[in-house]
Amino acid sequence: MVRLRILSILEEQQHTKYWLYKQLDLSYQNFNRLVNNQTKSIRFDNLDKISTVLKCSVGELFEKIPDSEE
Repeated sequence: MVRLRILSILEEQQHTKYWLYKQLDLSYQNFNRLVNNQTKSIRFDNLDKISTVLKCSVGELFEKIPDSEE
């Protein structure tokens, strides 16, 4: 399974979810699904925005976890 590391990156950079939400042009419902790994798909332009705002590569946004940790 693959999941987004947005919350851990925010913590490393000492930013809040609210800060990131204000930087992106997403509805709160979609944003919340993204950061809580409750989405089945992500648009490429949203990945690009997130990586730009967080100043990291798109690859750094993801981590692979064993299926047993879901």
